[in-house]
Amino acid sequence: MTVGTVLITGGTGYIGSFTSLALLENDYNVVIVDNLYNSSKVALDRIELICGKRPVFYEADVTDEKALDDIFAEHPDIDSVIHFAALKAVGESSVIPLEYYRVNVGGSIALLRSMSKHDVTNIVFSSSATVYGDATRFENMIPIPEHCPIGPTNTYGRTKSMIEQVITDHVEAQRRNLKKADKPYEQWNGALLRYFNPCGAHPSGVMGEDPQGVPYNLLPLLGKVATGDMEKLKVFGTDYASRDGTAIRDYIHVLDLARGHLMALNYLREQKPGVKAWNLGSGRGSTVLEIIKAFSSVVGRDLPYEVVDRRPGDVLDLTANPALANKELQWKTELSMEDACADLWRWVSNNPQGYRQAPPAKLLEALKAEKA
Repeated sequence: MTVGTVLITGGTGYIGSFTSLALLENDYNVVIVDNLYNSSKVALDRIELICGKRPVFYEADVTDEKALDDIFAEHPDIDSVIHFAALKAVGESSVIPLEYYRVNVGGSIALLRSMSKHDVTNIVFSSSATVYGDATRFENMIPIPEHCPIGPTNTYGRTKSMIEQVITDHVEAQRRNLKKADKPYEQWNGALLRYFNPCGAHPSGVMGEDPQGVPYNLLPLLGKVATGDMEKLKVFGTDYASRDGTAIRDYIHVLDLARGHLMALNYLREQKPGVKAWNLGSGRGSTVLEIIKAFSSVVGRDLPYEVVDRRPGDVLDLTANPALANKELQWKTELSMEDACADLWRWVSNNPQGYRQAPPAKLLEALKAEKA
């Protein structure tokens, strides 16, 4: 018996595909909408390989309200949305800011409008720790709690904080208007999941991150260096006030992160809290050089890097205080940064062409044996 049907925007992307897998493994039906701008339909095959179930898929753009209307009309059983679809590179966002506002904010508004028309009342939003900006500007805000003032330092972060506000205003207005009309209103809810640095791959080695262009995140870039696709890694600044001069980030295994979305969705459906924000992170900060060392250790050799200037908008420390999610969602990370490094290396070393190749027979055999 299924628990419910969920629409996942950006569901063939990295975090979206792992969240789709987590929901299918927990008896949800999943409908994915993705324009495949930075993802591959092959992710659907890998999801099915692992769990034996396949999401329904539509190739459509989240900014296309008419396409969303048609999908909701075709699936009247959808009662919740998990919203990932967005442009996501901090550096790129400062180069093409209008495109980031058009896709990220405009797409979210189109989605909420369509949800309203079709009475889809729960939304889990993939936000980001970048909404906090430089939390070191306040006393006692590292690790960062949800009550830390919002203050993004780059365009990408500003789009995320703007969408959080749009969702908050929309859900609160729906609840207020329905309550005033003496109608049921508690079905309208939103979860704002602020997460830190997702990383890792499926431990089977058949599913992972496969960016279509050059990746922007540290661990996938290290994977490219390790496989020889890139000569060396660029380290943006060694003049931070940290233990080794490089920026500090909170790395969270993508399997833990996907489970966090599942638990936030369940919380909305069961507790009906209105709009709530939760940090999803490990609470453990690692510097860039510590990550390079950890991944080099898994690979078995030192990976080359070059120190360059800081990027605009980068901040010293983005480490989560996940206490609220630990308590309210009964969620906490179960996998370490070292686990993420090992899983990522298994993925990139066995699948150097990502989803553009078939997974090695030995990995498929191991996966079948595990499921038998």
